[in-house]
Amino acid sequence: MKIVELVKLVNGTVLVQGDRQDRDIKGGFGADLMSDVLASIQPDAVLLTGLCNPQVVRTAQVADVAAIVFVRGKNPPIETIRLADQEGIPLISSPYGMFELAGRLYKAGLPSFEKSVDPDCSCE
Repeated sequence: MKIVELVKLVNGTVLVQGDRQDRDIKGGFGADLMSDVLASIQPDAVLLTGLCNPQVVRTAQVADVAAIVFVRGKNPPIETIRLADQEGIPLISSPYGMFELAGRLYKAGLPSFEKSVDPDCSCE
């Protein structure tokens, strides 16, 4: 799936075009904890998140994320937009919640790019 297809599917508003318009999005992942993203996302995924701070862009860089979609119509602060623009990472805002976005992407054929975590890992 290309960025233009993603934008249509999520009824998105493009906040940053990025330099990755030709990149194939091969899967999806949704999270608000960036430690979860770093622990279990795979490259070339679209990241669905409600977190809007610059750390989202930094995490996307490290994890080789293809694009970031902000849920529930959220708009990030200008420093997040500037950093994404500087790094060439597409930012999109969608009016849908994370659950519906994940369903729309999955229904369109995009697989989950969430790896299993260590079963011995506790949530305490």
